[in-house]
Amino acid sequence: MSFERPVRCEELLNYRIARLLSVSGALLIRLCEGRFGISRREWRLIAMLADYGTLSPSELARCAHTDRPLVSRAINALVDKGLLARGGGDGDRRRSAVSLTDKGWALHAELFPLTSDINTRILTTLEPDEIDALDRALGRLTSAAEQLNQTYPLKEKADRRGGGSRQRASTRPDLLDVW
Repeated sequence: MSFERPVRCEELLNYRIARLLSVSGALLIRLCEGRFGISRREWRLIAMLADYGTLSPSELARCAHTDRPLVSRAINALVDKGLLARGGGDGDRRRSAVSLTDKGWALHAELFPLTSDINTRILTTLEPDEIDALDRALGRLTSAAEQLNQTYPLKEKADRRGGGSRQRASTRPDLLDVW
């Protein structure tokens, strides 16, 4: 297997990370949906608000690395469930701020230790120096990906509203499909 010169999808870094997230996230999804009645995306927003405090929807989307429309729908669902409160904005939801309610804080207090335990159990397969190396490597890889996003010469835009149905131009064989 080679991350440097992949020839199969299983050798792509993004594929491997996505697979890890899928496998480890399955437990979290069962906890979130089965026990707490929230989605994993909703849990991410709750965790971000617990970490950063009251945020505007746009700030929350940025912190959670999620598209603004998806965050907006999740906020509405969480407000309906009594886990978030919307304030400010004088009726303009785009200018409002969201924060955890007492019920949201209680859910976070119960779910975060369970999430942390899953994380810890997965990491126990690594030695402490490997965990430190992984942390440093993930930081460097994230920085490199952010830099690539800023500099990669790609004119096409994502078409999420169209379900990603745009056809890839056959005149651009240099573009690789990535996970």
